[in-house]
Amino acid sequence: MKNLKIFFTSKRLIYLLIPGLVLAFITASVSGRVDIGFSDIFKMCLNFCNNMDSKGELFSKELVFVWVRLPRCIMAVLVGSSLAVSGAVYQALFRNPLVSPNILGVSAGCTFGAALGLVLPFQSFALVNLMSFMFGILAVTMSVGLARAISIKPVIVLVLAGMVVLSFFNALLMVIKYFSDPYEALPSIIFWVMGSLSRVTWENVLVMGFFFTIGIFLFIILRFKLNILSLGDIQAKSLGINPSFFRVILITASSFMVAASVSTCGQISWIGLIIPHMARTLVGPKHERMIPVTALMGGLFLLLADSLARTVSSAEIPVGIITALTGAPIFGYLMFKNRGTGWI
Repeated sequence: MKNLKIFFTSKRLIYLLIPGLVLAFITASVSGRVDIGFSDIFKMCLNFCNNMDSKGELFSKELVFVWVRLPRCIMAVLVGSSLAVSGAVYQALFRNPLVSPNILGVSAGCTFGAALGLVLPFQSFALVNLMSFMFGILAVTMSVGLARAISIKPVIVLVLAGMVVLSFFNALLMVIKYFSDPYEALPSIIFWVMGSLSRVTWENVLVMGFFFTIGIFLFIILRFKLNILSLGDIQAKSLGINPSFFRVILITASSFMVAASVSTCGQISWIGLIIPHMARTLVGPKHERMIPVTALMGGLFLLLADSLARTVSSAEIPVGIITALTGAPIFGYLMFKNRGTGWI
């Protein structure tokens, strides 16, 4: 691992990740059950520049490429980056390498909101997204509010409050599962929990892009304060920083990013846990180097996982299964390689 750290400076790694992400994006956008070649994309661009309409087989390929492949690939990059960066921020704020974005009940609240939207008689995909997002934010608000009401050792209490809210919304989700129609609503809820990018639209991409841009911009601005906050409240106060104020800002931004991700794509596990560890192993713990590397690695990881999920078999596999099957062994390997280093 020391040799990797010496070789992979942050700039060198970023220079490798950016072309890798571009190559993976291009490959993912043309791969799938509908064969779209680079010549087809060139013809589409040529017709667009000349204000001409595509016809025949090219028209059907253009529909798939523009309205299915492109938004899905962009969303995979945005969601993967958002979950990874949020995980890095949570791990720094709570000073715990085992913390992930669902520690405050965001994912559980989003899943409950989606399940509630799926069982309502007047359901629609927009309503499911909206309810999922609202309940995710409600879960974070409940966790922070409970911790502030107790106001004893705020970091520890915040984690415990998150566990309370997480269990509460998981219990409500089980209630909905128990009373839902086993032939219609229940399969939809289960499929949502496993995570998928199959229903992504350009509207979802715009919403996710907005929260991602605001969140990543805020994290980059506060990257040095995040380094100080990861040292603990006593050190932060001695350096003139109000830890409670900045912790609320960073948790709010992270939670909005996670809620926007889960409300669109369902629960996608392990990204917010393993990607920050991989980035930290390669470039060190300083967030001015770690955040951009984490964002690029998270986007690349989910993009590759989604490409595998929709091409490995004739029936699309939920991407949450792919991330869990790959994430667990990777995390186990990182634990083994970093044994005895005080990493955990």
